[in-house]
Amino acid sequence: MDKLDITATRRKTDIRCIIFDCDGTLVDSETLCNQALVNIFNRLGATLSLEECLSHFQGGKMVDILAETRDRSGINARVDDLEPLYREECRQLFEQGLYPIKGVPELLEALSNMGCDMCIASNAPISKIEHTLSLTGLLPYFEGKLFSGFEANSWKPDPDILHFAAMHMGVMLKECVFVDDTLNGVQAGINAGMRTFHFAATPYSAQISHPRVTTITAMPQLLEHLECDIAPTTLL
Repeated sequence: MDKLDITATRRKTDIRCIIFDCDGTLVDSETLCNQALVNIFNRLGATLSLEECLSHFQGGKMVDILAETRDRSGINARVDDLEPLYREECRQLFEQGLYPIKGVPELLEALSNMGCDMCIASNAPISKIEHTLSLTGLLPYFEGKLFSGFEANSWKPDPDILHFAAMHMGVMLKECVFVDDTLNGVQAGINAGMRTFHFAATPYSAQISHPRVTTITAMPQLLEHLECDIAPTTLL
């Protein structure tokens, strides 16, 4: 009897890699990040509220977020001066109380046990991604598999960072799914032609309707959608 060719029997929908965003998807940082915006700009004379910042937040390149917040608040300041202040404020807030999104540690453990490869594609610098994952105990799942817009020289909603991540993981785009909580992040997945999950767990989450996008409101729901589609890497 001829030897069974396992790869030939795989379904076309098999998923080999889950690409995650980090902030707001794996770690509960969006409130802290927006609180940092409030703190920095109010020190400079603005009157921002946390609710206002959260309602405007769509993700994207940090310099664009800072510029948009500056223009909205009417503060006269250079983004180059604001960015180090903001990143330091985030660092301090993260040290005081940053946690994984509910259900994420259990989800990552289940995906790991199923043999599914995982990585992160984030607009943030690698140093910030490592810091947030270390604080929340999630870094061991992603050692050596962190991909930043600063490395790809491209930021969501552009799809290049997702191409970059898939290339370095050695998988095709159709073998990946992408998970993100922001409008710009989901748009990056759409632009990449990648099956995308929108993590919409807050009252400020955008409403997105697209054939490639599935909305989930709790991270463990991801496993329910993918359990039958994951191709264990041990069989490849």
